[in-house]
Amino acid sequence: MPLSVGDTAPNFTVKDTNGNTVTLSDYAGKPVVLYFYPKDDTPGCTKEACSFRDNYQQYLSKGITVFGVSMDDEASHQAFTNKFNLPFPLLADTDGTITRAYDVLGDYNGTPYAQRVTYVIGADGKISQVYTAINTETHAADILAGIGS
Repeated sequence: MPLSVGDTAPNFTVKDTNGNTVTLSDYAGKPVVLYFYPKDDTPGCTKEACSFRDNYQQYLSKGITVFGVSMDDEASHQAFTNKFNLPFPLLADTDGTITRAYDVLGDYNGTPYAQRVTYVIGADGKISQVYTAINTETHAADILAGIGS
């Protein structure tokens, strides 16, 4: 079961699309959208990523950082980012540390993956919204509406 509104967001350090180190605590004082998705370059995950891409300027204008998280590696993230011109970093949770910390680890025929769950983390480091029922085509806009765009 995913974490709940009011929970402190677990800190993590991981590599992003370009091999940069990302630590959640470095974003203290700023809101963060952390969206988990199963697999790079699959139909639903592509729609969701493109939804964030198409709404990214609105996130930036609100000072919100967006991170996508899956258990794919940096090379997969680079190919996915380049193919769809994604302007935000994807986090390579290859060992599932973040996926487990946020309690979204799924299993498909023995293959672990990140379930499709999105957390909005407030500037205070606490989870302010949790999305588990996601329309991949409108997800980024739905979050903005929930935040008050």
